[in-house]
Amino acid sequence: MGSFPQRLAAVLTRRREQGLYRQRLTLESAQGPVVRLAGRDYLNFCSNDYLGLAAHPRVVEAFQRATATYGVGSGASHLVCGHSAPHHELEEALAEFTGRPRALLFSSGYMANMGILTTLLQRGDFVFEDRLNHASLLDGGLHSGARFQRFAHCDVNALQTKLAAADGLKLVAVDGVFSMDGDTAPLAELASACAQQHAWLMVDDAHGFGVMGDRGAGSTEAAGLDLADVPVLMATLGKSLGTAGAFVAGSQELIEALIQQARTYIYTTALPPAVAAASLESLQLLRDEAWRRDHLAALISRFRKGAAQLDLPLLDSSSAIQPLLVGAADRAVGLSEQLKTRGLLIGAIRPPTVPAGTSRLRITLSAAHSEAQVDQLLEQLSACWVQD
Repeated sequence: MGSFPQRLAAVLTRRREQGLYRQRLTLESAQGPVVRLAGRDYLNFCSNDYLGLAAHPRVVEAFQRATATYGVGSGASHLVCGHSAPHHELEEALAEFTGRPRALLFSSGYMANMGILTTLLQRGDFVFEDRLNHASLLDGGLHSGARFQRFAHCDVNALQTKLAAADGLKLVAVDGVFSMDGDTAPLAELASACAQQHAWLMVDDAHGFGVMGDRGAGSTEAAGLDLADVPVLMATLGKSLGTAGAFVAGSQELIEALIQQARTYIYTTALPPAVAAASLESLQLLRDEAWRRDHLAALISRFRKGAAQLDLPLLDSSSAIQPLLVGAADRAVGLSEQLKTRGLLIGAIRPPTVPAGTSRLRITLSAAHSEAQVDQLLEQLSACWVQD
């Protein structure tokens, strides 16, 4: 039978032996294209700060002003006394920006997805999810009590077959941009399939919001879809907006139901009001400075063109997430370590985050990067790839 310490020790030993052991980095600087770690500066190509707003002076100033008025902590859950004016203003701004009647803040993307799925779904319902969905979507579906089915990645025909065979309330949940492959879901086709089968479509746009679409409103905007097509839109604030937390946008009824029933909303402390104020400033920068998206798109194109010339096996992605397929977990770790010695931070992504045999370097680009930094990235990748 053993003991808990023996069980934990065995798990850790297996992780090390399989090349799957994970370690945290402790930064000594703000997020940005260059970060400091253990007294050394590194080019940072593993952050989700896609628009370079995490340390923007206006965002920092908005946070500081709000702390002077509202303090640091919110003090309680939203439904007790933790809901402040900045929370309310941000929810209204996000609803208007996404073209939906209302929006609701959550303390994290994981809590948002868990709350949405466990509120919408009941036993006897059906939930269908792409195989490469984020863990929080998958966990939310599994914990909802509904009949849970996964379909092949971006395979609309496979989904249609499953939808047609299901008799009951049906929800389809997908990432807008997939976090480890960087590709975009076929949202227009998925919305059409859902409409034909009287199913609701939910999109987690954590990696598309702020980056995709003419205004940066995300992958649903890029696909030309509205509330009728995508009744449930979720996105995070800790990526393109550079702050923290998440939101869901939808109908009046959806938001009220979440306020009344979502346990991950009701039973947790609200985000600090200053984070909401900082997010509101980030959203304004997103609206005003389209050059950030344009510059990021140019960097993505430059990187992909250079990688093709160097025969580096990138996955097919037009997003800020550019995965370099390696294969074996230990090789991915080795490449990441080589790059670190050369002054570049790039994460090695291994199972169980990705399937066995598909370990990769997850390279992320930001509007804060320069062309010279991207060229340096390509140069060092090429050198390490040849040496490995």
